[in-house]
Amino acid sequence: MQRTLLLSVVLLVIAVPIHAGGDGPPKGFETLFNGKDLAGWKATGKMEVWGAEKGVIYCEGGGGGWLMTEKEYGDFELRLDYKMPKGGNSGVGIRSPLKGDPAYVGMEIQLIDDEGWPGGLAKWQNTGAIYNVVPPKKINNKAIGEWNAIKIVAKGRQITVVNNGETLVDANLDDYVKEHGKKHPGILESNTKGHVGFQSYNKRVEFRNIYLKAL
Repeated sequence: MQRTLLLSVVLLVIAVPIHAGGDGPPKGFETLFNGKDLAGWKATGKMEVWGAEKGVIYCEGGGGGWLMTEKEYGDFELRLDYKMPKGGNSGVGIRSPLKGDPAYVGMEIQLIDDEGWPGGLAKWQNTGAIYNVVPPKKINNKAIGEWNAIKIVAKGRQITVVNNGETLVDANLDDYVKEHGKKHPGILESNTKGHVGFQSYNKRVEFRNIYLKAL
């Protein structure tokens, strides 16, 4: 009987496919990536730098600019996983137009190898920062080569970034306009929506389980 039960379990495991992209979006969320190609996305640089396979969006290195959603989003909760290589650098763009650098005309949530980056980093350059505007409260990365889970909530003027379960940024943009608004028009009150995307900077970075809920 035990041998028959064990055989049944083995056959069941073989029969059920395992998807790198997970079990689908949480309740109330939509998926921004179909798991197989880049339909619904467009690159601001070389499109050939970007690819999709086995539930993962990836950039092969620099030159791809930003891979941005064709749709625009205003208030939302965005969840995704990312995997960073040693010495890697990338970012998540939010509320950005398609023209211009999302780090300035929109907002960039920084992703980087904080520990292995050659040279020093300013605090506003660390993972989870609103780039060049709001530094994260701490560094909370997984080891290089492991998947990290990040959540970004944009609700009106409040931007929250949670990385691997720790809140790194919980900022009211109004508090930063006087100092940074001229250089970063993306944080101004007039910028209420835009595209979401990923940065191609220097090395292969991977993204999966990309889910968004409008708020």
